[in-house]
Amino acid sequence: MSILQNLEGHPTTTSDDTSGKVRNLAVAGLLVAATWAGIAAWWMPRGPMTTSQAIWSIAISLIVGAVAGVLLRSRWAIVLTPAVFAVVFEVLRIGLDGPMVDGIHASMYGIIALVTGRGFHAVLALLPLAFGSAVGMGLVAGPTSRWSSLIMRTGVAIAALAVLVVSVGLLRPATTAPIVGPDGRQLTGSVAELTGVDIGTHQAKLMIRGHSTDNPVLLFLAGGPGGSEYGAMRRHLAELERHFTVVTWDQRGAGTAYSELDPTGTVSPEGAVSDTIAVTEYLRDRFGQQTIYLLGQSWGSTLGVLAVQQRPDLYAAFIGTGQMVSQSATDRIFYRDTLAWAQRTGNDELASELLASGPPPYEDMLRYEAALSHEQDVYPYDHSANSEGSGQMSENLLVEEYALIDQIHVLGAFMDTFAALYPQLQEIDFRRTATDFSVPVFFVQGAHEADGRALPFNEWYPMIDAPIKDRVVLETSGHRPLWEQPDAFVDYMVNTVLGRTSTMG
Repeated sequence: MSILQNLEGHPTTTSDDTSGKVRNLAVAGLLVAATWAGIAAWWMPRGPMTTSQAIWSIAISLIVGAVAGVLLRSRWAIVLTPAVFAVVFEVLRIGLDGPMVDGIHASMYGIIALVTGRGFHAVLALLPLAFGSAVGMGLVAGPTSRWSSLIMRTGVAIAALAVLVVSVGLLRPATTAPIVGPDGRQLTGSVAELTGVDIGTHQAKLMIRGHSTDNPVLLFLAGGPGGSEYGAMRRHLAELERHFTVVTWDQRGAGTAYSELDPTGTVSPEGAVSDTIAVTEYLRDRFGQQTIYLLGQSWGSTLGVLAVQQRPDLYAAFIGTGQMVSQSATDRIFYRDTLAWAQRTGNDELASELLASGPPPYEDMLRYEAALSHEQDVYPYDHSANSEGSGQMSENLLVEEYALIDQIHVLGAFMDTFAALYPQLQEIDFRRTATDFSVPVFFVQGAHEADGRALPFNEWYPMIDAPIKDRVVLETSGHRPLWEQPDAFVDYMVNTVLGRTSTMG
């Protein structure tokens, strides 16, 4: 007797007509789940990436689960319906690239990808499917034993509570607080908003904040590729908003713009530069300013140099912090120093992994984990002296500027975007291609910057020829000095950058 014939709570029958009808209903129930999986794989192949997609995923999964439960009329629906969905969904998205959709890897990056990718999608789709199936089956099932009924009802109640809690969390919108004066009222002429701007085929997601829209505009480019820094900019650099209209941009595929990543085949350095110029043009038009200031951190400093080299007429100055010069040179130094540290400290497993991989570059993003994820062990310094601790970006996720879906996906978005773009950066070396600038350039570096970045920068800086060239080294900082020593950074931006460029024609 098959599983589909053994209907819980119903007497079995030998009637061919009855068993055939039961079988057809069961197949129909599973087809409903498979159809929903096909739609989901087409609509949101990386799983729900926006709040609306997440809410729809829960709602549709509940309905599909209930229909499948009614049709199957068996407790097996609670298992089979989510299982069919998962299998069909995974098969249909095989062509996607990125750690969040690739196979499961036994590493820290792999665990993050599993939990925030498949794990979170299971909460938004598989759990509602199971809950809906239980409800649908309960509507048509016959009497069951007392204990069996109690266990079933308890499980359904727990699932219902989980779905409700997640749904309420998802419905919290992302917001940014208004800028207020001493009287607690919104400051006249200020701006504080989260917005999306169409630039070509996708949207640029921006946080714009400033005490006066008459102030100079400062566009911030985050690191990564794929990093999102809404939280860091708000938590540590609110004082900067008194002097600039500060625009924090989540680049394509990063943070709140994760849904803009696909198709990854169109992601390129050239596209990132074009996006930067498009955002710049929007800001110039909106705020009526001929030029704006461009601030880049880490990968953002690479992107910033490329942008000001291509369109110097758009920018009043470029400010690089945690400045990158050559991605490939940086990675080779990190590899060399991490291997030496592993051998020196007796970390034989890490040393063996590094030797087996060989030095970068790598095609697979996850292979960078061994060479790049031990920075704070290889180049240690006292983070407690700074505003931002060793947790860095992860410390800044629980802010109102991110909706729950963004908080869940920030790290996964970083990995998928990094995987798509980083292999294309290996030929960049500013020591060969970017020594002459038509705009003033300023650099804010950390005294404890890792050798992998500091050594190429120290070679490059003397080669630069620019209308104004200046650098400052913040004594207790590492790779993120603008947030590690924000007071010193703001002071430099106001007194040096603005002070030396505001009178230029």
